[in-house]
Amino acid sequence: MAEHRSPSGWVVGGALFAGSLMIMIGIFDMLAGLAGIFRNEFYVGTSHNLYKFDVTAWGWVHLIIGAVVAFAGYGVLTGATWARIVGVVLAMVAAVENFMFIPYYPFWSIVIIALCVWVIWVLAFHGEELRSAGG
Repeated sequence: MAEHRSPSGWVVGGALFAGSLMIMIGIFDMLAGLAGIFRNEFYVGTSHNLYKFDVTAWGWVHLIIGAVVAFAGYGVLTGATWARIVGVVLAMVAAVENFMFIPYYPFWSIVIIALCVWVIWVLAFHGEELRSAGG
């Protein structure tokens, strides 16, 4: 018979923080997307960018991914198992999206990538402990 251990407060608190971060990352991505949609001259890349995108189209990408990340973050806060799995995948997508956005807004993109890596670590590494908590 398997021994039932309750998860540590750090793990549960980390998951709550990860869900909150996902909502915040999603909102930030949506705001960055709206800036690109309504004021496409807001983001200006250099002429030596490896990734060259239309800034308005890039705004739509940020807006859509941000909305989905925020929704999954809400799912993580409710303790849904599907949300942890989707959260890891979406955090990876958001990190890649922001990596490609570095030429347009470098500091912001690096901060969001760091937050996404932390979300992935919490949701993937501590998934078993969170599952035993009833999520």
